[in-house]
Amino acid sequence: MTELGALTVEQLATAERRLLNPQPGTRIQAAREFGVDLSLMLEQLRLSPSERASQMLEVCQSAERVRGSTRRTAA
Repeated sequence: MTELGALTVEQLATAERRLLNPQPGTRIQAAREFGVDLSLMLEQLRLSPSERASQMLEVCQSAERVRGSTRRTAA
């Protein structure tokens, strides 16, 4: 299994360039035209894999709390 690490400075710069100024006809451009907020993708890429995982866990825990409170209210 490959261990994921944070992006290098060069990889992040390439990602920024592609996301902020997508080439015409690319999937990134199509996503932007569809309404995808590419700055959110860039924000995530600036985090390390462990920071992204921690953030995802927090979101899941929050969703679970909301789901639990909804069930208690409905009962």
